[in-house]
Amino acid sequence: MDPVRHLKISFAVLLMLISGGTIGYMSIEGWRLLDAAYMTVITLGTVGFKEVHDLSDGGKLFTMGLIVVGVSVLSYIVGSLAQIMFEGQFERILGRKKVEKRIGALTGHYIICGFGRIGSLICKEFKTNGVEFVIIEKHAEAMERLEEDDYLHMKGDATLDETLLKAGINRAKGLISVVTSDTENVYITLTARGLNPDLYIMARSGEEGSDIKLKRAGANKVVSPYTIGGNRMAQSILRPNVVDFIEIATGHEHLELQMEEINIPAHSAFVGETLVSSGFRKEIGVIIVGIKKSHGKMVFNPHSHTKIDERDTLIVLGDPASIHKLEDLVARPASDEVIKQHRKESHEK
Repeated sequence: MDPVRHLKISFAVLLMLISGGTIGYMSIEGWRLLDAAYMTVITLGTVGFKEVHDLSDGGKLFTMGLIVVGVSVLSYIVGSLAQIMFEGQFERILGRKKVEKRIGALTGHYIICGFGRIGSLICKEFKTNGVEFVIIEKHAEAMERLEEDDYLHMKGDATLDETLLKAGINRAKGLISVVTSDTENVYITLTARGLNPDLYIMARSGEEGSDIKLKRAGANKVVSPYTIGGNRMAQSILRPNVVDFIEIATGHEHLELQMEEINIPAHSAFVGETLVSSGFRKEIGVIIVGIKKSHGKMVFNPHSHTKIDERDTLIVLGDPASIHKLEDLVARPASDEVIKQHRKESHEK
């Protein structure tokens, strides 16, 4: 058991002893409250002061029992305190309090359930891209690795309501369940969906047919690492150059070319524009590979007169600098001077 919990239980028992001793002396000896409480405290503390009043035989027997139990409890409390101080528990408690405070301040973050091989890769990518997240893990060996990697994490069972609530599920943007058991992934998905109906949930599927159960449980997207891995290996043989291109475009380690998705906000100056009038391809030097419309339809290789609507998502291919420039432009309103200058240059050319 946790030494802190030991300590809390010990203090609760001590409080019960003081209350019981006070009531005992009042009942046996007929003393008033203050005298009974004082006698209980000096007896438990074994300080050797004289009795408040002379004791009857019943009172003496009661006092002996109170001393035996009281010394045992006090010794246990001292042992728990020593364990906390000498084993570094005190520092760990303070550290956990700081972590809980950081988790409590999170909003719009992701909750990752499970820190296995897949979970660790997700955390690495999220950290590289500056995405806020918190990990829920229940296995001790994985907790040690989390401490080493300095990820924001908490120990607990992600299938329980209280664990997900502590992770801030009500404020979270999404949840990713990648524990090794499909059954646990289903339970986590059910629990998360019940606590936050608007949450985006992605779950891992291991066994055949579990993807259907996960979607029924409320998962927005189900991913099977084995299916993806098998397909990727086959495509690496059948279409090696295509796979190499995709790896270059989607890998963060390649600085010369990146594929990114850019959301069009409702206030963007480019709402209602077409690809050709926006000047994205010509002026910024990016390629619009596709557009996911706000209603969910994906338009691949859109033509130049494709209209840009609010809340569309542009799938963009280009160098990082150009992509960052485009992200900055689409976030600006029509009244912005940078947008006016961009449009002027586009018309002149």
